[in-house]
Amino acid sequence: MWLEIFLASVLGFVIYWFISQDKEETLPLEDGWWGPGTRPTAREDESIRPFKVETSDEEINNISQRVEKHFLTPERFRIKYGLLTSYVGEIVHVWNFKYLIWLFQVTALAKYRDFLHSLIWLDIHFIHVKPPQLPSSCSPKPLLMVHGWPGSFYEFYKIIPFLTDPKNHGLSDEHVFEVICPSIPGYSFSEASSKKGFDSVATARIFYKLMLRLGFQEFYIQGGDWGSLICTNMAQMVPRRVKGLHLNMAFVLRNFFILTVLLGRRFGGLFGYSKRDIELMYPFKEKFFYSIMRESGYMHIQSTKPDTVGCALNDSPVGLAAYILEKFSTWTNSEFRNLEDGGLERKYSLDDLLTNVMLYWTTGTIVSSQRYYKENLGQGLMAHKHERMKVHVPTGFAAFPSELLHAPEKWLKFKYPKLVSYSFMACGGHFAAFEEPELLAQDIRKFVSALEWQ
Repeated sequence: MWLEIFLASVLGFVIYWFISQDKEETLPLEDGWWGPGTRPTAREDESIRPFKVETSDEEINNISQRVEKHFLTPERFRIKYGLLTSYVGEIVHVWNFKYLIWLFQVTALAKYRDFLHSLIWLDIHFIHVKPPQLPSSCSPKPLLMVHGWPGSFYEFYKIIPFLTDPKNHGLSDEHVFEVICPSIPGYSFSEASSKKGFDSVATARIFYKLMLRLGFQEFYIQGGDWGSLICTNMAQMVPRRVKGLHLNMAFVLRNFFILTVLLGRRFGGLFGYSKRDIELMYPFKEKFFYSIMRESGYMHIQSTKPDTVGCALNDSPVGLAAYILEKFSTWTNSEFRNLEDGGLERKYSLDDLLTNVMLYWTTGTIVSSQRYYKENLGQGLMAHKHERMKVHVPTGFAAFPSELLHAPEKWLKFKYPKLVSYSFMACGGHFAAFEEPELLAQDIRKFVSALEWQ
């Protein structure tokens, strides 16, 4: 009798566990208060204000003098110790004598309309791009795109035309999007939080409110890096509002997955790994263990003591450029670390890269952007409730081969059970929209087609 009761209890627990794993939990939709001092009693200004990126002679002179007086560490080794100082010297030359182009890049940034909008009393910057023309009887699909670190809203400038004006850029006009790209609070022109605890969930709440204020009741969302986590949190928060979630990076590591990686090269089929998964994940030491150790040093610093290194970066434009551009080298392709120039100009122009650096320098936001790691990772990512929650929103994923860590489809389906599209991309790395805009745009369109066909 007792054995029967015991077995029945175990069976009941197992059934309950499986059912509870699939229940559609949602994150609470709260306001919070992230501005300075105490929360005002007055009604928040809900107007959307045009914003113009500007510069001044004082700003240009300041950076020119700082760059001109730079001091570079003597070079001892030619490779694998970070960006070579000789190449940093070339960047400095471009910056000081050519990159008064910042004056022209400010004009280039005006290609799309910028806005500021107060959300929970934080001024949030965003660009809003509507299609220049629409096919008859076609409505644009609202799409929120969210950047990460050390990127910015500028990462999306080259992908936007493929989404908003596809016919004039070699794609069909079956799907035409209206694109909104906000800056994460504490990045570029978005005001930083004045309170502790401002994490990806708080950001998701603000961006959701932004979409509502813009008049969108349902919308698509897309992100990589921090944008991936923020968009995932939005889908966990308001699943009925998010029509579809598209990612090019995912935070899906679990202890069980790590165990399967250890055995996966030999028994990959048992764990649902495809031949391409195995190519991207092995040899394990190089593509998993060494990759994490080699590329995660910055993360340990920024998730523990971001202000310390931030003081140095906020004082030296050359140091800031070296720190940021090194990420655009090895995160685009790990093999670029063996090249004297870091391979930077194989995928990007220095003008574009330095524009991104200038968005940190001129706004003084490198410290606040790094604090985002402290808020999200200071207690460990798994300490957050959202990491244990599944996402019950139709999801698409683009697996770029040079991403920092490959996420197999089997892993994605554990957290995103409504995965409707998973693509192995032909080339590209971490900064997908910046590096391979057409490829990413095509996969977003493929995902929307698969979703609407369903």
